[in-house]
Amino acid sequence: MVDEVALKRAAETAWTVYRARHSDVDPQDSRRCLLERHLQRRGEERESDSEELASYGIAYLHGLPQDEC
Repeated sequence: MVDEVALKRAAETAWTVYRARHSDVDPQDSRRCLLERHLQRRGEERESDSEELASYGIAYLHGLPQDEC
């Protein structure tokens, strides 16, 4: 299980990278919550550091359908 600090750091990094590439996404977009839940589950499944989790988070966000968020 990943600690809360690493999880928060990973989510913030992934969200920042995603928003830098998608300037039309609002900072409070529902995808942020989806990202945090995804990373929480991912961290529970296996030991990961914040950089690895951030990479998973970026990939996850890019895979979300735009019309469902």
